[in-house]
Amino acid sequence: MEEHTDWREAMYFGHPVNTYNTPLETELMETLQLAFKEKHIENPNQLKHQEGYKRVGMNYYFDEVLPTMAAGVFLSFPDGKFGAGVFGEAERMVSLSRGIWTVTYDRVIKSVKDIEVLRSRALTVEETRQRIYIGGKRENGMKGFFD
Repeated sequence: MEEHTDWREAMYFGHPVNTYNTPLETELMETLQLAFKEKHIENPNQLKHQEGYKRVGMNYYFDEVLPTMAAGVFLSFPDGKFGAGVFGEAERMVSLSRGIWTVTYDRVIKSVKDIEVLRSRALTVEETRQRIYIGGKRENGMKGFFD
């Protein structure tokens, strides 16, 4: 992972994998950098993170990445539901006593004071896969964000 002189300078951007490498991702990164000028926005859509995920799955983020972040901002699906992984990351940040925010596909950023507000909007792993992967199967490829 990229070294930071101070962990308080980094903010994690959790978002569904089917938004990776899309204009939406680019626009949201720009929006977040403007909104959180003093923070480095850490995008998990990087080779180093893909390699970490291949090594130990989501535990890579929970145990190695998120503890090095000052805060997190998390993208829901357009209907306001959160993928299982994205919600898990938000929950982990709360367990680390770090601040969390949500961002919507139309770039509205809100602070979250209570993770329970998001819990009712969290999808199961299977529900998340149905939204992200064609036919719910990774080997079939990814759906577009607005499919």
